[in-house]
Amino acid sequence: MAERNATIASRVGLHARPAGLFIEAVNKQSVTVTISKDGSAPMNAASILSIMSLGAAHGEIVTLHADGEGAEQALEELVALLQTDLDAE
Repeated sequence: MAERNATIASRVGLHARPAGLFIEAVNKQSVTVTISKDGSAPMNAASILSIMSLGAAHGEIVTLHADGEGAEQALEELVALLQTDLDAE
């Protein structure tokens, strides 16, 4: 299983627009991706309810997990997205 940490760069955290963009990117991956924060149980990263309940704020670190062929590449892309300020104009 591949695992990567990412620091949330968006000013509003992983909420609203950034959450939607992240979920779109997760759904484009060929592997199932989960997300967790502070050692919590991994949740479905493609679920808006999971992402919103995670409560990941600006500057917090989340952990992404994926398994299967293409997992490493998928996580690299998703980490890069989370480490970009998706609220920037």
